[in-house]
Amino acid sequence: MSASPARVAVLISGRGSNMQALAGEQGDVYRIALVASDRPDAAGLAWAREHGLHTFALSPNGIGKAAYEAALDVALRDAGAEWIALAGYMRLLSDAFVARWRGRIINIHPSLLPKYKGLDTHARAIAAGDAAGGCSVHIVTEELDGGQVLGRAEVPILPGDTPESLAARVLIEEHRLYPAVLKEFVRS
Repeated sequence: MSASPARVAVLISGRGSNMQALAGEQGDVYRIALVASDRPDAAGLAWAREHGLHTFALSPNGIGKAAYEAALDVALRDAGAEWIALAGYMRLLSDAFVARWRGRIINIHPSLLPKYKGLDTHARAIAAGDAAGGCSVHIVTEELDGGQVLGRAEVPILPGDTPESLAARVLIEEHRLYPAVLKEFVRS
């Protein structure tokens, strides 16, 4: 006898390629309960709907962060979400929101944390002369990209790499790493 799959909400802001990778691996360990976005025009929402996933979209523009997060929280709870996976979600969550979901939110970040928190990670790794870039999955805390790292994947930085060429190779590793780490995370 096994437990029901964990119910995961995936938050996106764009095309949702990591959400698609997570959706492709759902099964006995986790199921996607909701795909939510702060951008109603996010391409990933259309993909999610086409694949039978429940969606929620609301822009915080004009209503403010507190009202947006309150509506998001209601949508997450109405969908029965137990866990949240940020997948290209480009909005900083408030400390209050993180506190409500403490220990149940993870994020995929395109650097080898603790290096290069925030944006422009590939350009920063190349400019620093690093031998490798990569991605990390971490627990979300109030500190930007500062939570416990649960998994990492390294990608060599090649001569002549641009931020775009490195990003394309890192994305392949993100799609491999994120579902594997999510499975372990929801089992713990």
